[in-house]
Amino acid sequence: MKRFYIIALVALLFIQSKVNAQGCVAIRSNGNTCTLGKPGESQGWQFNFNTRYFKSYKHFVGTEEQKERVEKGTEVINHSFNWDFTFTKALKNRWSIAINVPLISNVRSSMYEHYGNNNSAKQGARRNTESFGIGDLRIAAYRWLLNPVNSPNANIQAGLGIKLPTGNYEYQDYFHKLSSTGADSAVLGQVDQSIQLGDGGTGISLELNGFVNFSHMLSLYGNFYYLANPREQNGTSTGRGGAVNATAIKYFTGTMSVPDQYMVRGGLNLMADQFNFSGGIRIEAIPSSDLIGGDRGFRRPGVVTSLEPSVSYATKKGNFYLSVPVAIKRNRTQSYSDKLRTIDDGVKRQGDAAFADYLINAGFSVRF
Repeated sequence: MKRFYIIALVALLFIQSKVNAQGCVAIRSNGNTCTLGKPGESQGWQFNFNTRYFKSYKHFVGTEEQKERVEKGTEVINHSFNWDFTFTKALKNRWSIAINVPLISNVRSSMYEHYGNNNSAKQGARRNTESFGIGDLRIAAYRWLLNPVNSPNANIQAGLGIKLPTGNYEYQDYFHKLSSTGADSAVLGQVDQSIQLGDGGTGISLELNGFVNFSHMLSLYGNFYYLANPREQNGTSTGRGGAVNATAIKYFTGTMSVPDQYMVRGGLNLMADQFNFSGGIRIEAIPSSDLIGGDRGFRRPGVVTSLEPSVSYATKKGNFYLSVPVAIKRNRTQSYSDKLRTIDDGVKRQGDAAFADYLINAGFSVRF
């Protein structure tokens, strides 16, 4: 029985998953934590620290890469560092509670937001905007649906949480422009949605986390996460310090939306002494339509499918891990406004978004 708890705990450390930003598709960071304890016994606290980095720069419309953006040097480049701090308290009767606090640092490099992609009169037209601070905090409660005593080789955990709008969703920085006389000017405005620290909504998260042990070495893991954001728009302007145009007003993209997001993940774990090797598929997305509330407001919906190799090393009180999800399919889907424009003029409209090739997740967990 003791071996089962060790295997299950290590496997479930890999089910701990972060819903990650993927470049211009603003999938927010909301870590969800799984824990396992014996029925009727308190397991104390667990602290998990995760650091994540990615660079997005490849533009897609649908699943087609816009390679000319890199060739011409007009691509948008996002560098994102996230640090997630998660505290979990295991309670009696298979219950646990967790709180996740993200710290975020973003740098966005572009030309079109400043002097423009085609402004040959300005040398070094690429400029940066940045954001730094606390993201949206999330609190969740979990319960194992099966009694581990009666079901030692398979179980599923359900989680229900609330995501609070603690991250700044109106973060501002300076955008550089040329006046009519050719003089430089710097205009203060809200940064792009993809590097805002929060989405401005109070959301409800639903999770399902499970495992099946085939032997003391081989196990199957799975994770489902959905964040529903009832708020439709957060009022943050997309004008980057200027007035939004008539098209944006007509098609409801003058302010930023508060979109839903989801993640599905599954694969196999192979244990070898204190090492655990994991491999699976990861799908994360911003849908164009929400489960609750309206769909108006600016958003870049998209789906990223990745292969996710991971490795961890277990100690007596903790675990160290590294995972590198590598994108195998990126799809910038039609937004609500894209669909409205398509209906109006009969020509399919679909915006673009920049995606990362891979993510780097590294961290550790400690039980105390």
